[in-house]
Amino acid sequence: MRLILADDSVLLREGLIRLLADAGHEVVAAVGDAPALLDAVAVHRPDVAVVDVRMPPTHTDEGVRAALEIRERRPDVGVLVLSQYVEKTYAATLLAGTAGGLGYLLKDRVSEVSDFLDSLTRVNAGETVIDPEVVRQLLARTTHADPLSRLSPRETEVLRHLAQGYVNAAIAERLHVSLSTVEKHVNAIMDKFDLPRDPSYSRRVLAILRYLDG
Repeated sequence: MRLILADDSVLLREGLIRLLADAGHEVVAAVGDAPALLDAVAVHRPDVAVVDVRMPPTHTDEGVRAALEIRERRPDVGVLVLSQYVEKTYAATLLAGTAGGLGYLLKDRVSEVSDFLDSLTRVNAGETVIDPEVVRQLLARTTHADPLSRLSPRETEVLRHLAQGYVNAAIAERLHVSLSTVEKHVNAIMDKFDLPRDPSYSRRVLAILRYLDG
């Protein structure tokens, strides 16, 4: 893959450059702020941009806003957003505008090299990838409203994998059940969430957003 890195930490950028090069990927640009990121994407047209949520000058949501702009201008470019903490508002904002080619990971995940590289590959393939810890914290909100409480333990487990971006076949393999069983659980989840059967929407993304918006 051809990648762009955007993070104001020079140490993190250099570490990622080495890690990605060792894995056979090419970092075509490494920048420290959102304007430089947008310029680099326009010039280099990477496969994936790896973007920190918070960058100069205010260190609030510059990375999120840049990621949204990239998705609007160049929907063919995958975006993998890195965050120091679970920030569900930012995750919801990102996921609301796209059905794929997007990832939201905690920075700690970078140290788990194989998981991080796998996430990049999946984002480049057009999948949606959400950090397991983000999903865990969302699912742990047992006082959260009605739809979650209506799910069975197995449906909750399926949703946890669904929210991480796994397709039905992969979920079946990981849970050691048949594909038809997973499909049955996914349909039940969508129905319990009262999600619209509208072909212009991704019901999977809407299910994830139902958690994030809570």
